[in-house]
Amino acid sequence: MTFVKSLAYFFNHLCTINSKQKAKDNMFLNYNILGFILGTLLSFSTASVQNQINAKWLSEDKEGITTIYENNGKYFGKITWLKNPNDEKGKPFKDTKKPDEAKRNQPLIGLIILKDFYYKSNKWEGGTIYDPESGKTYTCTMWLENNNTLKVSGY
Repeated sequence: MTFVKSLAYFFNHLCTINSKQKAKDNMFLNYNILGFILGTLLSFSTASVQNQINAKWLSEDKEGITTIYENNGKYFGKITWLKNPNDEKGKPFKDTKKPDEAKRNQPLIGLIILKDFYYKSNKWEGGTIYDPESGKTYTCTMWLENNNTLKVSGY
């Protein structure tokens, strides 16, 4: 028995029918309930998939961690760990290449480098990635290659 038939069978026996109700009405009710449940399951599934990106991601060179999070339906990422967070004087490295000179004193840890992504067709797109080493911002797309590998393409 397929999953859909099993659910229909379950609801057919779950719903009580008074003697005057037509079988056709009962079938309609069953399919409406089934449609609601399947729609709910699919929406949970989609939400689960799109939120898989919410995690701490170690950079390919293992020099830093970017934490990605969701805020109001969009995805952002900030630097939360650096292998070498401080300069030779013990002071935190700053975002010295930032085009906005007023923001060049911001420490790299806590710096938001991924902004405004939305989930679409197994990708997070429409956002930007900021490169603190160059001070440049690029359009970006991200996708999961597997559960442990996030691929990022800036252009």
